[in-house]
Amino acid sequence: MPRVTAARICPTSGLQQKDMDMAWGFSSGNLIVDRRLGFAEGLAQDGDLTAAIDLLAEAMTLVPDWAAGWFRLGEWHAEAGAQDKAARAFERAVAADPGDALGAGLKRDLARRVPLVEAMPPAFVEALFDQYAAGFETALVERLDYRAPDLLRAALSGRRYGWMMDLGCGTGLAGVAFADLCDRIDGCDISAGMLAQAAEKGVYQRLQKADLAALEVGADRYDLVIAADVFVYLGALERIIGWCAGVLAEDGVLAFTVEAGDAPLTLRESRRFAHSRAYVEAVLTAAGFWQVGMSRVALRKDRGAVIDGYVVVARMARVTDRQDDGEGLALA
Repeated sequence: MPRVTAARICPTSGLQQKDMDMAWGFSSGNLIVDRRLGFAEGLAQDGDLTAAIDLLAEAMTLVPDWAAGWFRLGEWHAEAGAQDKAARAFERAVAADPGDALGAGLKRDLARRVPLVEAMPPAFVEALFDQYAAGFETALVERLDYRAPDLLRAALSGRRYGWMMDLGCGTGLAGVAFADLCDRIDGCDISAGMLAQAAEKGVYQRLQKADLAALEVGADRYDLVIAADVFVYLGALERIIGWCAGVLAEDGVLAFTVEAGDAPLTLRESRRFAHSRAYVEAVLTAAGFWQVGMSRVALRKDRGAVIDGYVVVARMARVTDRQDDGEGLALA
């Protein structure tokens, strides 16, 4: 099967490009199917979704293990309002590509309105950000009014930090924002393309390619861990916040942003996750953080609308704090 590439979905807004270079710039491995897909795309662009669906569905009988074909069929079913059929097509895409580089599992959950997935598939995130690395900063800063690094910087100013870890460092915008507040900055990201951009900033002592959902606690201990606009791609936060607690030095600080939601964990149409204040506070407290402060802010824009979220700053308990009776716990 050909390598599946990510659909062109802006990682900061979830906006799909309805052009022919989405995920379909590779062959199904069957010339007949490729030609039928081309005809079906033309029908869809002309507004005849029913005919496009029928043509592609028939073609898929020849290539039942082609994940991208099932993904496209699911998109058309969803656009036509047939959410059950869309969910089944996305499920077939996941079965054909268990790594789910297209993020079909997220689309399936959105169609069903039932959140089965609690994190974005790593293969999907990696391909997505590799694809957007070159123009990522322009899209973020100039078009979407991205503010996460500056918001975190403002929340943490007034103190110097020794060793900082920039989780999901991307192109290095947060590293630049914190360069004069820290003695040393390391970064990690799942995207090699993003890491290459970050390396050019000249502010990181060490950069590592890593899946944040699979990090293991090592010997390094950081004075500050930040995650600017990163946890929206991880979903459930218990594991990553537990990792942060494990790698922070005594009295270390964790600072991050999340999109604000009403439920503990909400998968949005953008295929990003939102989190409730109560859920974030509970996870941090369970992980051993002693002081938690959360401020409601405007994080960025999405298709003209302001996306609200939280700037979260949490301090790891000192040994003396852990021996206390808990009266000093502050959830602000």
